Amino acid sequence: MELWRRAADPYGREVLIGISWDLMWAAVWVGIGFVALHLVWAKFLAPAESASTGGGSGAAGLPAQILRHATSERVFHWAMSVAMLVLLVTAFLPVMGIQFAWVTIHWWAGVALTLMIVYHIVHATFVQDFWAISVSGADIKTGMAELGHMLGSGTEVPKAPKYPIDHKMFHHAAAVSSLAAIVTGLYMMLRIDTPSWIPVIGGPADPYLLTEGQWGIMYIVHGVSGVALIALVITHIYFAIRPDKWWITKSMIYGFISRDKYVENFDPALWPVPGAGTAPQEEELVPAGVGASVGAGESGAPEAAPEPEDSGYGDSSSNYGRAPEFRAPEAEPEPEDSGSEDSDSSSDDEPASEFGDLD
Repeated sequence: MELWRRAADPYGREVLIGISWDLMWAAVWVGIGFVALHLVWAKFLAPAESASTGGGSGAAGLPAQILRHATSERVFHWAMSVAMLVLLVTAFLPVMGIQFAWVTIHWWAGVALTLMIVYHIVHATFVQDFWAISVSGADIKTGMAELGHMLGSGTEVPKAPKYPIDHKMFHHAAAVSSLAAIVTGLYMMLRIDTPSWIPVIGGPADPYLLTEGQWGIMYIVHGVSGVALIALVITHIYFAIRPDKWWITKSMIYGFISRDKYVENFDPALWPVPGAGTAPQEEELVPAGVGASVGAGESGAPEAAPEPEDSGYGDSSSNYGRAPEFRAPEAEPEPEDSGSEDSDSSSDDEPASEFGDLD
C-alpha cells in the first residue's frame, strides 16, 4: 500500500501531490473494525455493571433536569457537524468515482467551518472554562482505571468530571485534525480564484506563493487530517447511537441530563451543580402577609414564630403565636392623680415582653 502520490513538475522533478487514496480506505476500515470489535466486547466480554438507581444523598437538593449543554454549544456542535460532513463528502466522493462540481461546495464548507472554529476558540476562552477540557494527571489515572475495568481487572473507576477522559481525548484528536485541515486548506485556496471580499485568501490564484515541495507538504497534511477525521466521525456516530450512550446524545439535542444520570456518572466535586450534596429544602405553607410564620420543628410540633423586634408601638401583631395573658382589671386612676406613684408602680409590674414601650 502506497502512502503518498507523486508526479513530475514542469521541470521533470518528482514532487508530492497528495496522500494515496489507499489511506482513505484504510481509515474507513479502521473505523468499521473498531466498531465491530467494540460490539463484540460489549456483547460478550464487558464486565457487568452494578445497578444504580441514581438516588441517595448525592441527589439531595438537585433539580430533576441538569443543564449540560447551553443552546449556543448545541447550535455550534450541529452546525460544525454539518460543515464537516459536507467537507468529507465533497473531498472523497469524487475519489470514489462520483463526479460533481465539488470544489465550490468544498471551499464554502471550509470557510464556514473556519468561522465556527474561530467562534469556538473565542467562546471557550472568554465565556466557558477553557481548562475544563484539558487532560490532567487525575484524568490519566481515571483512564487507566477505566481501561483496567474494561479488561476485567475489577478496578474501581472513579466518577468523572463534566467531560470524561474519553470525551477529552476525542475532542483533542478532532481539534488537531480540524485545525490542520483548516490551515492547509486556506493555503490551498490561494491556488484557485476566490472572491475578493474573503479576508486574507480572497483574490486571484497565486500558485507561486510556495515552492512545489512546500505545496506537496500542504497536500499531505491536508489529506492525512481528512482521513483521520473519517475514522473519528465513524466512531463518534457509533457511540452517539448506542442505546447505553443515548442519554449523552440527547443532552446535545435538548441540553439536559437527568438527575439520576448525573449522580450515577459524575462527581459533584469535579462538576459542581447548584444544590448538589445539600439537604432538600422543604416548603412551608405560610399565611399570606406573614413573614416568619409558624413552622414544623424536628419533633413535628409547631414552633412559635420568633418574636419581632420592639417597634415602639403596642400593637397586637407582636403577640402572634402567643396565648394572651389575663390580668385582673386595674382600677382607673383618678384624673388628678394620673402622674402619681401608684400608677407608676402598677405599670412596672407588667411584663416588658408583652407589649412594646408606650413612650
